[in-house]
Amino acid sequence: MGMRMKAFFGKNIALRREIMINDHLLARGIRDQAVLKAMREVPREAFVAAGMEELAYEDHPLPIGEGQTISQPYMVAYMAESLELSPADRVLEIGTGSGYAAAVLSRIVDTVRTVERIAVLVENARKRLEMLGYTNVHVLEGDGTLGWPEHAPYDAIVVTAGAPDLPRPLLMQLSVGGRLVIPVGATPYLQMLVRVRRVGEGEYRSEDLFPVRFVPLIGAAGWRESHEAG
Repeated sequence: MGMRMKAFFGKNIALRREIMINDHLLARGIRDQAVLKAMREVPREAFVAAGMEELAYEDHPLPIGEGQTISQPYMVAYMAESLELSPADRVLEIGTGSGYAAAVLSRIVDTVRTVERIAVLVENARKRLEMLGYTNVHVLEGDGTLGWPEHAPYDAIVVTAGAPDLPRPLLMQLSVGGRLVIPVGATPYLQMLVRVRRVGEGEYRSEDLFPVRFVPLIGAAGWRESHEAG
C-alpha cells in the first residue's frame, strides 16, 4: 500500500470511527464518557480479520475464526456502560475473542483479566494486545465458566457468550458491590442480557436489560460442547 493510499485509508478509518461514535453509540443512548473515550481510542480495525478493516466500524458482529465473532460496537459499549465502572476497578472478562472488548475496558479501569478457551484465539489476542501496548490486560487460556479464582474478587465481570444459567463460580468471584453482566437463556443462541449485583455475602440482585443473541458459553458451568454447533 503506497503512502498516499495509507493516508487515505487512515482518514477513512478515522471518519468511520466518528460515525460509529455519533450514529451507533450516542444516537442509541450511550452516555458514559469514559466508555465513549475508550471506544474512540481503541483501533477496532486492528482486531478484525485481515481484509475486513473497512467494515470495522459498521454496527454488526464480524467473524474472527473458530466459529467466534467480534461483537458489534454498540454491544461492546453497552455492556461496558452496564458494568458501571470506576478507574480503580478490577475487571474479569469471559470470552476474550479478538481482544477488542478487553482493550476497550483497559482504557477505563486499572486491570483487566480475560479468559478464553480456544487456544488460537488466546495466542492471537495476546500478540495483538502486546503489539498495541495494552499492558494492563492479562489473558488466560481456560474454561471461562470457572472464572479466574486466583485473582478474585472482581469489581466487575462481563461475559461475552450466552449461558444457560448464572455460573456459580462467577457469582462467587464478585466482590460485595460488584456487578456481573451476562447473557442468559434457555437455548444456546437466544438470551436475555442480565446485570447481577452482589449486595451481600450471599445476596444477589438481578435485573433484565434486553434480549440478545450470543454464541453459547461452553464449559463446566455453561453449555456442553455438543451445543457449540447450535
